Amino acid sequence: MRRAHSEDIPLLITLMTPFYGESGYELDPVLAEEGFASLLADERLGRVWVIEADGQDVGYVVLTLRFGMEYGGMMASIDDLYVLPAYRNRGLSRVALESVRDYCKAGGVRAITVEVGYENGPAQAVYRRLGMVEEPGRQLLVLALADPSHRV
Repeated sequence: MRRAHSEDIPLLITLMTPFYGESGYELDPVLAEEGFASLLADERLGRVWVIEADGQDVGYVVLTLRFGMEYGGMMASIDDLYVLPAYRNRGLSRVALESVRDYCKAGGVRAITVEVGYENGPAQAVYRRLGMVEEPGRQLLVLALADPSHRV
């Protein structure tokens, strides 16, 4: 896994398109490009990594950062994790998540969250193997103040 840079934005959008497509979303590449550019330009917002295998770029991970009163410090969110279908079931997601976890621990991050669909059993299994659990009695609520980078 290597850290992404601004010159990787076209690659990241190329990987993001089928990832969002798997959920039935059509990606808006302009908004995605703006999002990656903002994130890659300001380390305070998070990190992006490119997942590599067999000498190729085969996936990516987006980690965003924020302060959380509940944990009394910095929290991180795994915003995107994607591996091309041909490279799945090789442990790449597990290794990527372990690297992200270790990065967070070293940086003093106090908790990591992820949003995953109820029907996405394979993704849930990957996150659970890392030790992530569903918080009982919690529900994700969203108030969109802008258009998302995808359309259903």
